[in-house]
Amino acid sequence: MARVDYFDDPNAPAANSVVPSVTVVVRDDAGRLLLIHKIDNDLWALPGGGHDAGERITDTAVREVKEETGVDVEILRLVGTYTDPRHVMAYDDGEVRQQFSLCFEGRWLGGTPREDGTETKAARWIAPDEMTQLNIHPSMRLRINHALDESRTSPYLG
Repeated sequence: MARVDYFDDPNAPAANSVVPSVTVVVRDDAGRLLLIHKIDNDLWALPGGGHDAGERITDTAVREVKEETGVDVEILRLVGTYTDPRHVMAYDDGEVRQQFSLCFEGRWLGGTPREDGTETKAARWIAPDEMTQLNIHPSMRLRINHALDESRTSPYLG
């Protein structure tokens, strides 16, 4: 299903749903970040996805990273909460979601990044200085910047 992300766009459609979701910042031993190239919007992003009933939110984070990348992680901390109503995602089935995402930092336990062929067409370790060459949505860059900012002591609540 195709998706268009809108951020602070006066022409964006009105949200008609909210789905709790997660993203996870994972680094390898060289400090590179695990990123996915998404099929639905052709953007690079942190791995993540929607929360399922019956899961702890941290279980959602672990499951989504494994499903989308093949990598095993454990969750270390909450990076921030992202609920900006100016960020909506319009799907071709008519659903328009308001952003509601928790971003976690995870520790890489094992596994080699691979695409899943359903949601991701690539999964790789990317050095932070190489990310400027990738098409990444501003809301995803914000999460990455917050995770990499060692001086931050509390999660972003926005």
